[in-house]
Amino acid sequence: MPPPESQTTLYKRATFVTSLPVARRYSPSHCWVENRGEGIWRVGFTKFATRMLGEMVDHRFDATAGLPVKSGDVVGWIEGFKAISDLFCVVDGAFVAGNTALASDIELVTRDGYHAGWLYEVRGEPDALCVDVHGYRELLDKTIDRILEKQKAEETPD
Repeated sequence: MPPPESQTTLYKRATFVTSLPVARRYSPSHCWVENRGEGIWRVGFTKFATRMLGEMVDHRFDATAGLPVKSGDVVGWIEGFKAISDLFCVVDGAFVAGNTALASDIELVTRDGYHAGWLYEVRGEPDALCVDVHGYRELLDKTIDRILEKQKAEETPD
């Protein structure tokens, strides 16, 4: 049996399919958080988030090492082909660093989002709203259902 940190669960709803790492927590803003030990949490976008942003174009971190941060703080921004988004912190503590590999290969965020394409690290504790993989599956169900209902309403003539 693979170690817990490499176990995934398949998720499929409508046309969206992904494998979700089981050992991570997930935020309502579609970020994952992974315990790296010694109080450090690595944060990245889920596949759902990258699908909403589209092909990655550019990014910048405004937070610097040691800066106190709390959930909801903006630590930078990321630009996708479909949208530009602030990067919101999902961990309370001190900013450690952004992923320097993104400077030369921003597409890592999409191509290897659960591993090499992580966004930033914070020493502290994840937001209390972060849920396990089962809670995130429920959040995805609700989110995708809302999108499908909105699409159906837009297609229905008055």
